[in-house]
Amino acid sequence: MNNIKENDYFNVVIQALAHIPPLRNFFMLEDLSERSELVQRYSVLVRKIWNTRAFKTHVSPHELLQQISRQSNKRFDLLQQSDPIDFLSWFLNNMHLALGGSKTKPGSSIIQRVFQGKLKVESQQITARADAGDRLRFEDADVDQAIIPYMMLTLDLPASPLFQDELDKNIIPQVPLTNILAKYDGLKPQEHMNQRKRYRLLHPLPPYLLFHIKRFSKNKFVQERNPTIVTFPTRSLDMSPYVEPNPELHSPGEPIWYDLVANVTHEAVRTRDDSVEGEAERKVWRCQVRDRAREEWLEIQDLFVERAAAETLFTKESYLMVWERRKEGRGKGRVS
Repeated sequence: MNNIKENDYFNVVIQALAHIPPLRNFFMLEDLSERSELVQRYSVLVRKIWNTRAFKTHVSPHELLQQISRQSNKRFDLLQQSDPIDFLSWFLNNMHLALGGSKTKPGSSIIQRVFQGKLKVESQQITARADAGDRLRFEDADVDQAIIPYMMLTLDLPASPLFQDELDKNIIPQVPLTNILAKYDGLKPQEHMNQRKRYRLLHPLPPYLLFHIKRFSKNKFVQERNPTIVTFPTRSLDMSPYVEPNPELHSPGEPIWYDLVANVTHEAVRTRDDSVEGEAERKVWRCQVRDRAREEWLEIQDLFVERAAAETLFTKESYLMVWERRKEGRGKGRVS
């Protein structure tokens, strides 16, 4: 797709969504002529992407971008680079409503049927008081429990070291995907302000899981980036350790296999900026997608497409991952 000016954040999200078969088929095969402009223009773009008889090998997203710019009050447009996660969240929510989806009824649109799952959240207030020896003692408070829907799971990276010598600065930290997924095992508590929280996924898991690897954080002065590399297999990710057992829906001890479909990556490119001292960083977004017909991986950056080796996909800074649930009985063996 063309990067008209600064819409690469948009291109990677559209490419990832276009490689999800049930979504692709819905927008290519359904009659959407009575739907909103947002739905119709996205449907046209998906058809262009998958049109094998097109005269040109690239497509322009200009019409859809214009509609998105109007509908988002210019929050997302082609003149200013935005964050892919922010755009994806906005796009899925607005597409859900445009397709007649309900704000309260689960599974009321193709968007929710593809991505939505349920999450159990246990919250506990952190309280403390001093004992007779004036020592601070934490007390256990009551645990509140809530079941909330999700369409995307946020994964937190371990903090980067604050102080590094010259040798350490050349070493990029790595963490396995399973380590940061442990946030959802229902055992490991996460502390937020004055609360301790535990998370556990619930059955049934959705057909597709969206992982947001949280790389960027903001303080009062600047946006900081965590360069940690997340290592992962492209096939056979077992999600069963992060799901609360429910024998009525899934046999205890049986794995729940997911395979990678798309992986949006970030690269920080240093550029000279006369308005600040030293160099500035420009964000470059790419999308790695699985070509099912050839069983190979492609890396897409706007108009540039090249083959990528499955075993080296993790060497980039993953930011958004799309995982597909494997159908029961298909390919049971573990493949790296």
